[in-house]
Amino acid sequence: MTELTINQVYAIGVPIVFAMILIEVVLSNLNNTSLYKRGDTLCTIGLLLGNISVVYLVKGVSLGLHFYLYQFRLFDLVEMLPLWAIWAITFVLIDLVFYIYHRISHRVRFLWAIHMNHHSSEEMNFAVSFRQAWLGPVSKIPFFIVLPLIGLDPTIIAIAGVISTLWGIVGHTQIIDKLGPIEWIFNTPSHHRVHHGSNEEYIDKNYGNLLIVWDRMFGTFEPEQAPVKYGLVKNVDTFNPVKITFMGWMDIIKDIKHAKGLKQISYQIFGPPESRINQERT
Repeated sequence: MTELTINQVYAIGVPIVFAMILIEVVLSNLNNTSLYKRGDTLCTIGLLLGNISVVYLVKGVSLGLHFYLYQFRLFDLVEMLPLWAIWAITFVLIDLVFYIYHRISHRVRFLWAIHMNHHSSEEMNFAVSFRQAWLGPVSKIPFFIVLPLIGLDPTIIAIAGVISTLWGIVGHTQIIDKLGPIEWIFNTPSHHRVHHGSNEEYIDKNYGNLLIVWDRMFGTFEPEQAPVKYGLVKNVDTFNPVKITFMGWMDIIKDIKHAKGLKQISYQIFGPPESRINQERT
């Protein structure tokens, strides 16, 4: 179906990413802007190592599930469309599913307990893109299984997913300004800075990864205007990756203990993040 492999994508992408980080660090030092802070960066590394460990544990299961479900595909797109069209549709649908997953992760408390790890940094730099939750790879599985069922090739899904992830890294920076007409279609650093803002007007905006069109279509778009205050509404005040990983879950458990009845228990798990009994949303 395709001669491109995930290893080839990483072989091209990883050196570019490291070069981007190096350039950002150099520019940060030259401009005395301190975009990287030691404690925050070490915390990111800790979260990343946990995330990678889980990825290696579940990637075989996830890929195997995709190949299994592909047997029951609704459309035989390989027979219906040229290869370039399949690639294009795959990128677009991956991004749409990511938008849905990402938006729900901000609005359902137990998923926010996972995703808040990524937003816990009060900095904004390329390295923050690697600040990924340990349980993130698991939480994505139920959302993306729709792709092979539609008829998208699991191998192409995997490769396009890696490429989309690499694009997502580009959005995590302060050194790239607005990009003109590109801003109308693609998720740019300006758009993603908004997403990481705790300013009231920026909360729960700009969920797209590759494209910004979903946000424009579904009413979650917000342009970057006021200076962005990065982090959570209530910041974690720790660089301990273990504490950050489990603090959202511990809050849920505490609130469940104070909940009265099954309905309130369910609301504490599946309700919005601000459904906390004793505290405001983090």
